[in-house]
This record gives sequence, structure tokens and C-alpha cells, in this order.
Amino acid sequence: MSYIIKRTDTFVKTAQKFLKKHPQLIDRFKKVVEKLEESPFDPDLNTHKLKGNLKDKYGVSLSYKYRITITIQVSEKKVTLWDIGSHDEVY
Repeated sequence: MSYIIKRTDTFVKTAQKFLKKHPQLIDRFKKVVEKLEESPFDPDLNTHKLKGNLKDKYGVSLSYKYRITITIQVSEKKVTLWDIGSHDEVY
């Protein structure tokens, strides 16, 4: 059973700006979202628990430099996308 992907309003706005600035990452972004739908803990995503103020969230690798922050509700099979950007911007 696949996961439902939710996007916060803030994520949608940030992602539009981010992908307009980095069009070379559009295909990679689509693949990451597809993998999140299949299994948010797929090793290719490098899903990792965050600490501090983001302790309820996970980080997912979009590329070496860029990350996506998410929450995962395993029991509800739901992944919520929160932020996208460089390591320093999202963490």
C-alpha cells in the first residue's frame, strides 16, 4: 500500500521558487516524491530523523546539496512535505 503525499501551502510556494531557480532538479524531485509514495524509508532517499527544533521531522536527500523536510505518519500512510532547499536553509 502506498503513502499519501501532502504538501503544506508553504512548501508549495517554496518549491515553486526553488524549482524555478533549479530546473535541472525537477526530474529528480518527481522521482523523490514517487519513492516517498512507495516507501519513505527507501535507502535511496537517505531518510533521517532530525534533531532540535525539527525533532518531529525527517530529512530526505534531493541531491548532495539540497534536502526536503517531511513528516511521516506510518499508521495513516501519510507523508507531509514541509520545506525544500539547501542543508542550511531547511535545517
